[in-house]
Amino acid sequence: MTFDDLRIDSPWWLFLLLLLPLIWWAQRRWARGRPALMFSSVQLVRGIMGLGKPKSGALLGFLRWMALLLFVLAMARPQWGEGTEKIKASGIDIAVAFDLSGSMLAEDFQLQGKRANRAAVAKAVLKGFVNDRPADRIGLVAFAGQAYIAAPLTLDHDFLLANLDRLEAGSEDIEDGTAIGSAISAGLNRLRGLDSVSRIIILMTDGQNNAGTVAPLTAAEAAELLGVKVYTIGVGTRGVAPMPYTDVFSRPRYRNVEVNIDEDTLQKIAERTGGQYFRADSQRKLQEIYDKIDEMEKTEMEVDRYFNYDELFPYLVIAGLVLLLLELILANTVWLKLP
Repeated sequence: MTFDDLRIDSPWWLFLLLLLPLIWWAQRRWARGRPALMFSSVQLVRGIMGLGKPKSGALLGFLRWMALLLFVLAMARPQWGEGTEKIKASGIDIAVAFDLSGSMLAEDFQLQGKRANRAAVAKAVLKGFVNDRPADRIGLVAFAGQAYIAAPLTLDHDFLLANLDRLEAGSEDIEDGTAIGSAISAGLNRLRGLDSVSRIIILMTDGQNNAGTVAPLTAAEAAELLGVKVYTIGVGTRGVAPMPYTDVFSRPRYRNVEVNIDEDTLQKIAERTGGQYFRADSQRKLQEIYDKIDEMEKTEMEVDRYFNYDELFPYLVIAGLVLLLLELILANTVWLKLP
């Protein structure tokens, strides 16, 4: 087992390590100005004035700080990859471009027998597609008025799906609009230079390109040059769709909005890159589209994959508690201090 097998599940906790030196410095500065004991006359302590500072305090402090370090590392959840297996994989790298524009909140779909918006249905179907391709590197590009990487290409599909769940269509934190060209370009930036059997982009949108700095067909030309196929999916029913909103009394209401999918451009993008254009006007249809893409993009090859990760969290916590317990025992027995 090597350090290449190590992964950190929650790395942001490691930023706490930067605070430890500051806390140590503040503690030392505060303790330096406080007298340990006060006497009415120096004559009472003349016999012990030449004694040096005991080394026991330094060792006890070391045990305490090491315990704190172990606790911080435990919160970052380090994991060791344990075991590999030979699996049949397609050898395909996939970037999924997911439309988060406000129009994806239109509720013209059904999910589990209930009315649902386009984004919720697209998420549900995409999750099934990801789960059906456990050995493929899949990345996620989110776009509205701008495009950004929501998850890099990864075999860690739990991480990918967790990031997919965080995406919210129509969020106030993102610029509204539909930047199709920018979404394709962002996907290409993740795919180019990779040594894989095939590289594809699956682009889902319910609108027309009206934002971004890259024209959709220009991005398609770049994809063609890089050998990346783009499958495009127009999401939404034809005609009008019910869009939820709240009135002045904060009551939920619906208004009909026109569906304006630029099918002509989406079809040209797919044809230019060797992909295919689909129209999804229901959950069943969207599921069939992903199933079809899944069947078209298969080239079997054998790869090694980790199938289990061993959590190091409990070992670090136990080690930290042992150090704290050791400090407590030594401070109250062998190196008992004056109160």
